[in-house]
Amino acid sequence: MPGLIERSIVPPTEADIVAGGIGRVRDRLPSGWRLTEFAPPVGLPPIDAAYTLRSPDGNEARIIVQAKRLVEVRDVPRIREQFDVLRALEPAVVPVISARYLAKSTRERLALAGLSYMDATGNLYLSADLPALFVADRGADSDPWRGPGRPRGTLKGEPAAKVVRALVDAPGPWKISDLVRFSESSTGSVYRVLEFLEAEALTFREGGLIAVPDWSALLRRWSEDYGFLDTNTVTRWIAPRGLDSLLDRIRTGRTLNYAMTGSVAAATWEPYAPVRSAMIYASDIEATASAWGLRPTDTGANVLLVRPAYEALLRHTRERSDGLRIAAPTQVAADLMTGPGRAPAEADALVEWMQRNEHIWRK
Repeated sequence: MPGLIERSIVPPTEADIVAGGIGRVRDRLPSGWRLTEFAPPVGLPPIDAAYTLRSPDGNEARIIVQAKRLVEVRDVPRIREQFDVLRALEPAVVPVISARYLAKSTRERLALAGLSYMDATGNLYLSADLPALFVADRGADSDPWRGPGRPRGTLKGEPAAKVVRALVDAPGPWKISDLVRFSESSTGSVYRVLEFLEAEALTFREGGLIAVPDWSALLRRWSEDYGFLDTNTVTRWIAPRGLDSLLDRIRTGRTLNYAMTGSVAAATWEPYAPVRSAMIYASDIEATASAWGLRPTDTGANVLLVRPAYEALLRHTRERSDGLRIAAPTQVAADLMTGPGRAPAEADALVEWMQRNEHIWRK
């Protein structure tokens, strides 16, 4: 692809990234549009390259590029403030942030802040109002130059599950030692996860304590990497006599190691619609299916039996008043966020209930 920096062991220079990104913009310009370089203005914010974008009808915008080695979510408000000063003086300015690699969450936050961007892996977003132009392309979703020992770039894995569940399940603020104990994690794991969360502006430190400004944003960000269907072992079954009959059988049957999640569990707090399927954690899937009279299927399943990838997913399970064992509301919400069918809409409804009723579940 023209203008795309070849991924190698040696990261590209800032000048190479800017040149490659501008090359990709030029390749995508409509016929009759021009992009010409001019000497960047001196002052704040620091400018690394400047270009005039001219449309066939003569309208012009100034593309101002600021090259950075690394940009994280927590950096975006400061960058925006710098460019707001410049845009107040010259409204036709189009700020562009250039970096070796921009994570998905950083790209989303830059776009929401009205900032365009480009990175060396091919991620590109350029939006101008006058002249009206929109150019976008997709590059990598992971840093190809991230070496071993570098800060983690994901919330996948059991350590992240333990720490995030702890941070969301209880309000804090947290001492590191308390978070280590409550999450049942090693000190090193907690520090590594917190380093990532702070870079994503999902936690912050104040007076030596860890605080979560928005637990729902943290839960959603974790769900993206956790992925209910991708992380756990999911099997599909049919309850031949329907879900109501199955739930009655579970309530009155012999004790098994299980926990309801998904729609059945969410209805405990916020019924969304008639339950059409059941998502159930089970430590022994075959024994559970046999005890409940389930039939395996590839299509038309109304029961998902799921072997949890980590024990942390079953922390704070509880017994409902009707005898069913259910997962914690935080886990149920996270499972629904990336679950099948209408599950994401059910997650939204449950999270709204959780936001209104923190005093009930978050303590």
